[in-house]
Amino acid sequence: MSYTLHPLKKQRLQRSELAVPGSNPAMIDKAADSDVDYIFLDLEDAVAPPDKVQARANIIQALNDIDWKAKGKTMSIRINGLDTHYMYRDVVEIVEQAGQHLDTILVPKVGVPADLYTVETMISQIETAMGFTHRIGLEALIETALGMANVEAIAAAPGRLEALHFGVADYAASNRARTVVIGGLNPDYPGDQWHFALSRMTVACRAYGLRAIDGPFGDFSDPDGYVLSAKRAATLGIEGKWAIHPSQIALANDVFSPPEAEVTRARRIIEELRKAEAQGKGAASLDGKMIDAASERMANNVLTVTDAIAAKG
Repeated sequence: MSYTLHPLKKQRLQRSELAVPGSNPAMIDKAADSDVDYIFLDLEDAVAPPDKVQARANIIQALNDIDWKAKGKTMSIRINGLDTHYMYRDVVEIVEQAGQHLDTILVPKVGVPADLYTVETMISQIETAMGFTHRIGLEALIETALGMANVEAIAAAPGRLEALHFGVADYAASNRARTVVIGGLNPDYPGDQWHFALSRMTVACRAYGLRAIDGPFGDFSDPDGYVLSAKRAATLGIEGKWAIHPSQIALANDVFSPPEAEVTRARRIIEELRKAEAQGKGAASLDGKMIDAASERMANNVLTVTDAIAAKG
């Protein structure tokens, strides 16, 4: 193991993340009573330019009026991009007026570490001015060729960054990929064309102590396709996926929750290794297979998620 280690910056249960347009108060109310782990109230792509100002007001009211913590929700907002004139008002108005109820801010189309520095500077000044006692985290959407080219540098950025998300639609557009669907597979490609991007982003996350989250699957009438996409992401080490429709919440929660058999085996691995340790051994055998310190690290990953799910109730 290298002497240079970056432990996980912040553990949050993020199996499912519901995208909710800030311009639709009825959808915000429904999201509060759903089984989703994480919600981001959107100010960016899901909100038309004429509705941006009203969406801010809706989000401020919702953050202040609904007891999100009591409902077991982690709350985020997706601000507009740094290349727009909406972004600074998104941050200033919402953080000043409702920042005490905000867990993270999702920054879209992050291309270089300085993009995060810009938002972080604003948040820090507002938190100090308002006397907030908690620290709002940052999450970054990797959804452009520039962002993926710089993903390791972005992941290594100091400060509030907690997670990276893969934005498949804008990433496809940025790379001029031959597809017009969001998150689906192109039958002309021999495999999963998103595998490399997801894997590279996940490695960057794990190297620098961040959570790795997969983005949307656009066809909410295709639950099988959603599950396949989520399982491929989970296999790579990603711990959650967006839901753009309430019907996708249960699918994500199921895929990213360790199966009972996996949990049982993880507990048995820990138990057998403790027995071996008491006998002065560094490895053990379980069901005819060798287990060692690496097995324990994998088992602990499973149990950490299991404990977080149990804590949510």
